[in-house]
Amino acid sequence: MKLAIVGTGYVGLVTGTCLADTGNNVICVDIDKEKVEKLKNNVMPIYEPDLETIFERNVKEGRLEFTTDLKYATDNADIIFLALPTPPGEDGSADLSYILGVADNLGKIIKDYKIIINKSTVPVGTADLVRNAISKNAKTEFDVVSNPEFLREGLAVDDFMKPDRIVIGTKSQKARKTLEELFAPFVRQGNPIVFMDERSSELTKYVSALHKSAKSYGYDFDILESVMKVNEEQKTIIVPKIKTFFNNDLKGKKIALWGLAFKPDTDDIREAPSLYIIDKLLAEGANISVYDPEAMENVRKILGDKIEYCKNHYDALIDADALVIATEWSVFRTPDFDKAAKNMKAKVIFDGRNLYDLKHMEELGFYYSSIGRRLVNGLD
Repeated sequence: MKLAIVGTGYVGLVTGTCLADTGNNVICVDIDKEKVEKLKNNVMPIYEPDLETIFERNVKEGRLEFTTDLKYATDNADIIFLALPTPPGEDGSADLSYILGVADNLGKIIKDYKIIINKSTVPVGTADLVRNAISKNAKTEFDVVSNPEFLREGLAVDDFMKPDRIVIGTKSQKARKTLEELFAPFVRQGNPIVFMDERSSELTKYVSALHKSAKSYGYDFDILESVMKVNEEQKTIIVPKIKTFFNNDLKGKKIALWGLAFKPDTDDIREAPSLYIIDKLLAEGANISVYDPEAMENVRKILGDKIEYCKNHYDALIDADALVIATEWSVFRTPDFDKAAKNMKAKVIFDGRNLYDLKHMEELGFYYSSIGRRLVNGLD
């Protein structure tokens, strides 16, 4: 089949690459000229295990190409995936401007029947908004479909190729028949393609939007608000422990962070606890040194020279007053504790991922604070 993927972020690249690998011709579109040029030269903007190998294979075989020209991609595709950012606003609502902007443009350029599939994380009712935006200018038949993504960072390729289920929201029998054929290679082991209406499909991914919806109807969703509050607090739950250890005075203290990515085996830093932790520590006057195998450049784009980026995890510990573990990369699981201790000013670890055995840390003489477990005060 002939496909277009609008947006070459995390979801768009994984989707486009994996669909090309099952024999489809895929054109990926992005407005970022520099990014598109890099992709044309086989430079991947994200890190995801196994993705680069599949990417290079399909580019070489001519099934995967990149452009900034939406009209070119649309003219040469029967199915158009929207994989665009929907960043939350201050009130928590999704910013749909990118999606609706593209939808408006699609209405002006589609010449024959197209299936437009939304893979972005969106609130319930977005398919209707996209349909309306396209309809303003479209002079041909089209269908708008919801197909939410359930990709886990570090396992995205495996999740796409061997999904537990595929959710498709459409009331169009024509679109359904085409998409059954498109996704058939991914469900040969018997996992289901679950069809439902567009709004039900959107809800399967966007249950956090219930909070915003409840507010808009004047309903106090106390249970959901409590869950969201706890989730927010969990991101920085380790910071009060650090402040207590240093008697609420972090000015001039050097804190090393191991791990920046949202989870191991990815360079994705969206909603990463490390960013929230760093922000609070910097506000307290601490100096921060960090190491992550893949995510440091992404963090550098946000924080610049506010923190120190190190060549390896041991360098990050040089003259550190404490270590914070924020991501459970394999390289952090069995460190040389003697080398770590020699580099640090004090043997102090705050572990947000519970990587180490309590008895072992006690034997090594570390002050070791983890999550939901007893405190080890080996400094005594």
